[in-house]
Amino acid sequence: MANIQLLVIDPQNDFCDPQGSLSVPGADADIDRLAVMVRRLKDRLTDVHVTLDSHRRVDISHPLWFRDGSGKHPAPFTSIRAADLHQGRWSTTHPGAWDRTVAYLEALEAGGRYPHVVWPEHCLIGTEGHAVHPILMDSLSEWEDRFALVDFVTKGSNPWTEHFSAVQAEVPDPEDPGTQVNTTLVRTLEEADVVLLAGEASSHCLANTVRDIAAHFADPSWIRKLVLLEDATSPVPGFESYAADFVRDMTALGMSVTTTTRFAA
Repeated sequence: MANIQLLVIDPQNDFCDPQGSLSVPGADADIDRLAVMVRRLKDRLTDVHVTLDSHRRVDISHPLWFRDGSGKHPAPFTSIRAADLHQGRWSTTHPGAWDRTVAYLEALEAGGRYPHVVWPEHCLIGTEGHAVHPILMDSLSEWEDRFALVDFVTKGSNPWTEHFSAVQAEVPDPEDPGTQVNTTLVRTLEEADVVLLAGEASSHCLANTVRDIAAHFADPSWIRKLVLLEDATSPVPGFESYAADFVRDMTALGMSVTTTTRFAA
């Protein structure tokens, strides 16, 4: 039997419930379709990996981290660059965080992947928003009836760095192994014949995870194992071009694209 592994990125209430704090339009329907596929392929899925964005309120990606000259925190979706701190437009709420925050922003900008965006508080550890959307969780629980274990992969609890990718943080912290390359996940996926890709969002966490998986595969030809379920992922509004670039770049390298209904129909 083929080794088919499913990797679901951040299928959490804050992203997938229309009332979630960082709800992605279309994500609720993505999850509905994915849950149906999980039930259909219950006996054919060798492994299931589910990533969990896991934040605290005090986080470099949240408004509480920054303030302006009058003490006001930035509105969600504000973009902040290192120059904004150097020029006094923004500062850190905790003065002792200023130097490290500037160094982080400079490193992020040097990487060229994303500008730093302040998001609404989301996926706070211990809250309902952090939990897997119940429709998908029910289907995963049924998959576990075969005496299998869903592999839950947490990311994002280091407050000093954004952690879109499940493979590594945007700027890894040399003192925190949890922000560095998740070789266990990559090596497990290398054993698969097919890696099905789903989850939120196609512009950010899914895109970065897949890019990093491809970059760390021991054999670049294994990118052909990657299969994007295009009807089980959606982009953050305003960042649709990031999702389009991701699909274009990865299909050029060998990733294929299908849907939850077409795969193994």
